[in-house]
Amino acid sequence: MGRRKRRSVFNVDGVMDFFNNVMMEKPYLPLLIPLVLMLWALEKWIFFLSNWVPLVLAVWVTVQHRNHQHRMAVEDLNKKWKRFALSSSPKTPLEHCEWLNKLLIEIWSNYINPKLSLRFQSIVEKRLKRNKSRLIEKLELLEFSLGSSPPWLGLQGTRWSTFGDQQVMRLGFDWDTTDISIMLLAKVAKPFFGTAKIVINSLRIKGDLLLMPILDGKAILYSFISTPEVRITVTFGSGTELPGVSSWLVKLLTDTLAKTMVEPRRQCFSLSAVDLRKKAVGGIVYVTVISGNKLSRSSLKGSPSRRQPSSGVDGLREHSDDKDLQTFVEVELGELTRRTNVRPGSSPQWDSTFNMILHDNTGIVRFHLFEHTPGRMMCDYLASCEIKMRYNTDDSTTFWAIGPDSSVIARHSEFCGKAVEMVLPFEGVNIGELAVKLVIKEWQFSDGSLSFNNLRVSSQPSLNGSSNFLPRTGRKIIVTVVEGKDLITKDKSGKCNPYVKLQYGKVLQKTKTAHSFNPVWNQRFEFDEIGDGEYLKIKCYTEEVFGDDSIGSAHISLKGLVEGSPRDVWIPLEKVNSGELRIQIEAVRIDDYEGSRGSSYSGNGWIELVLIEARDLVAADLRGTSDPYVRVQYGNLKRRTKVMYKTLNPKWHQTFEFPDNGNPLELHVKDHNAVLPTSSIGDCVVEYQRLPPNQMADKWIPLQGVKRGEIHIQVTRKVPELEKKPSVDPDTSLTKAHQISSQMKQMMIKLQSLIDDGILEGISTPLSELEALQDMQEEYMVQLETEQMLLLNKIKEVGQEMLNSSPSLSRNSFGS
Repeated sequence: MGRRKRRSVFNVDGVMDFFNNVMMEKPYLPLLIPLVLMLWALEKWIFFLSNWVPLVLAVWVTVQHRNHQHRMAVEDLNKKWKRFALSSSPKTPLEHCEWLNKLLIEIWSNYINPKLSLRFQSIVEKRLKRNKSRLIEKLELLEFSLGSSPPWLGLQGTRWSTFGDQQVMRLGFDWDTTDISIMLLAKVAKPFFGTAKIVINSLRIKGDLLLMPILDGKAILYSFISTPEVRITVTFGSGTELPGVSSWLVKLLTDTLAKTMVEPRRQCFSLSAVDLRKKAVGGIVYVTVISGNKLSRSSLKGSPSRRQPSSGVDGLREHSDDKDLQTFVEVELGELTRRTNVRPGSSPQWDSTFNMILHDNTGIVRFHLFEHTPGRMMCDYLASCEIKMRYNTDDSTTFWAIGPDSSVIARHSEFCGKAVEMVLPFEGVNIGELAVKLVIKEWQFSDGSLSFNNLRVSSQPSLNGSSNFLPRTGRKIIVTVVEGKDLITKDKSGKCNPYVKLQYGKVLQKTKTAHSFNPVWNQRFEFDEIGDGEYLKIKCYTEEVFGDDSIGSAHISLKGLVEGSPRDVWIPLEKVNSGELRIQIEAVRIDDYEGSRGSSYSGNGWIELVLIEARDLVAADLRGTSDPYVRVQYGNLKRRTKVMYKTLNPKWHQTFEFPDNGNPLELHVKDHNAVLPTSSIGDCVVEYQRLPPNQMADKWIPLQGVKRGEIHIQVTRKVPELEKKPSVDPDTSLTKAHQISSQMKQMMIKLQSLIDDGILEGISTPLSELEALQDMQEEYMVQLETEQMLLLNKIKEVGQEMLNSSPSLSRNSFGS
C-alpha cells in the first residue's frame, strides 16, 4: 500500500508539473477548455455527433507532452555542453565582474587596506634603503596608507584560458587613487644641505593581471602580463624641493613590480582551509643541489634567439667540449650564499646540502650556475633559476617555480620535515635542468612556538590563564657562543684565528680568539632584553697582523623567546661561501636569574680575587723569557699586578676586591716593555657568577690566544655579613694611607733624579713600582668604599629593627 501511495503521489506531481508548463506556454488554454466542454455537452444532450472530439483531445495532449519532454532534454544537453566547453575550450567568453568590485569596495577600508598597508610598508622601506637617489643621503618613511579607494578589477570583463593542464584567469587592473598618503623624510646629500618632506598624494597603476589556481585550489599565483603603466604625483612639504624625485619614484616602483610580479615572476596567495592566526617570523630550510642535466656551454652562454644552428662538425666539437665542462652552483637565500663543489661533465652530480635561514614567512632560493676554468681567477656565469616558498596557516609550505615554456611547477609540503624535489629549467635558455631538494626543518612563530616534524610545540600557559611570555623589558637574554665549523680564512698562510662579536641594541660583546677552522669558545654573554623585535647581530672575524678580516655575519630574530625553552641552533654565516656558528639563546626572568646565580642577598657583596702564580708562559723576548704581569678588568675597573722579570713561571700572590655587580672578570697576561708597547701572552675569563656565597674556588685556568700557559687563581663571592668581617681600624687606615703616599713620593723623587742624571736604562723599574703603588692605592680606596657601604647598610638595618620594635617598647613602658 505504501508503494502504491508513493507512486500515485509521484504521478499527480508529474501531471501537475506538465499542466503548469502547458499553461505557461499556452496562455489561451483557459479559454479553450470551456469551449471544448461546451461542445461536448451539446454533442451529448442536444444532437448526436461522432466520437472525434475525445480522440482529437487525446492526440493534442500527447503531442504537448512529447514537446515538453523534448524541451527538458534539450535544456539538460545545453547545460552539459556548457560545462564541457568551460573545462575543455582554450578560452571562455568575457564575463562581467561588477560584483567583485562592489565587494572590494565594501571590505577595502576595514580589512584589506590595513593589512596591505602593513605588508607593503616593510617592502617599501627595504626598497627605499637599497635604491636611494644620488641627491638623497638618508631616507625615512614617516607615514604609509593606501587610502580608501580600492583598485578596479576587470572593467572590460574577465576571461579564463587553458594552457595545457593549467587554467589562467585574465582580468584588467586599474588603480587610480588620489587619497593615498605616503610621506617620506629625505636628508639631502652633499654638497647640498637640509631635509625635505616628500608626499605622494596620487598613484596610477594600470595593467593586466593573471590569476593561476594551483594545488587543487589551495593557493593562487598572481602576476602582471607585462610591466604596468605607473604614474606618481609628488608634492613637497617644509624643506628643500628636490628635482627628479617623481621620475625616480616612478622608476623605483616600476622596477620593483618588474622584478617581483611581472611574468614569469609570480606571487602566491594561499587559500588554507584553517586559519590559526599565527605569524611565522622565520624558519630553517635544508637545500640540496642534487644534479644537473643537459648542460651545454654553447647553449647556456648567450641568448637562445641569437644562437645560430651549428653544423655537424661544430656539434661534435661542442659535444666534446661539454665533457670538459666544469661547473658549480651558488645557492642564494637573502644575504646568505653557499657554493657546491666543482663537478665535470654535462650531467654533473653535486649532492651538496646547505643549512639556510629564513627571516620571514616567505623566501626565494636562487640557484646560479657557474663555469670553473682551471688556472683562472674569475668564473663564468652561465644561467640561473629560482624557487619561491611561503608558509601557510595550516602549518604547510607551498613551493613554486617557473617551468618549461613559462608553465608552473608547484609542490606542497603538508608538514615540516617532508622533502620536496623539483627539476627546474634554467631561465632564458631552451636547454639545461637542475634537480634540487628542499626540506623545511622548522617554522618559528612570534608567540614563541615552533613547528617541526609534523608537530607544533608552543609555550605552556601559566596557572592563572595568561601566557608566560613576559614583557620584553623585564628579562635577560643569555647568549652562549658554543662553537663554529667550516670557517674560511683570507690569510695566505692558511691560518685561521677567529673570534665573534655580538651586538644587541647598543651593547657589544666579543669572544676570545681561537686558532682553528672549527673553533670551540663556550663563552656566555648577557643582554638586557629590548622590545620592538631587535635582532641579535653576529659578526665573525679572523685576527691578522695588519688588520682583522671579516669572515661572515648573521642576524637572529629574538621574537618569541620563552622562559625555560632555550634555543640551540646552527647559524650559517652570510656573505661568505662557508661557515656556521652554534649559538644557544635563552630568556630568563631577572629574579630567576639572580636566584640561579646563588644570590641570597640584595647585591651588596664583593668579589675577592687572589692571583697566585702562572706557569709555562710563552716567551715574548728574544732571550727566551718574559716580564709578565696581569691586567685585571672588571667592568670599568682596571687593576694590575707587579711585574715579575725574566721568568715564565711568575708568582704574584696579590689580592684584589671588586663590588659584586655581575660584570665579567677578565685577566690579561702581558709582557712588560720599557720602550716598546706591551705584548699579550694570553688572556682568560674567570667564571664566578654561579659560585656559592663565601666559598672559595681554587683553580688553574688555561690562557687563550696562545699555544700554552696557565694561571692559578682563587676567587670568592663574599656575603656582606659585617659581623664576620673585621672593620677597618681608623688608625691602621691612616697609617696605611700615609705609607702608600710616602712611597709614591719617594718613587717620584727617584724617577726625577734618574731623568736628571740621564740614566734611562733604570727608569723602567721605578715606573713599574710606581704603577703598582697607584694600583694599590686604588684598590685600598675601593676597599674603603666597600666598607663604608656595608657599614651604612648595617646602620639602616639596625634602625629598621628599632623602628619595628618601638611600638611594643612603648606599650610596655605605658603599662608599668
